[in-house]
Amino acid sequence: MAKLVFHGAMLRCSEGLAPGSLVVLPANMTNGEDKPVATVMDHLPMVNIQAFGMCKSMANPQVAAATAAASGVLTPQPCILLTAAPWTPGAPAVTVQGMTVLVEGSTCMCTWAGTIEIADPSNAAVTEG
Repeated sequence: MAKLVFHGAMLRCSEGLAPGSLVVLPANMTNGEDKPVATVMDHLPMVNIQAFGMCKSMANPQVAAATAAASGVLTPQPCILLTAAPWTPGAPAVTVQGMTVLVEGSTCMCTWAGTIEIADPSNAAVTEG
């Protein structure tokens, strides 16, 4: 049984130093527990996915440059999130306006090598079927 993800869900990035949150715009007009339900398409940086404080990924050019300037000592830099693809896998059997619903266990990749996951979906369970 998967858990639906709603507006306000807490997120974490493997390369971020602070939690982030999910913002679900009311465009799909489908609510559950009085909050908009998320879909796999809610992946836009700084629109749907908020920054994770500081980034520690050496794949991030800012972190690499700051670390090089500090003689190789890892120097985290502000998270400038960059997601190019939707969340996966979602719940294919459950859709909202033709878009797959986002469920706990789905992940999204940041271009800077971070894996974004749902830390707290803030919701109720749903059965796919």
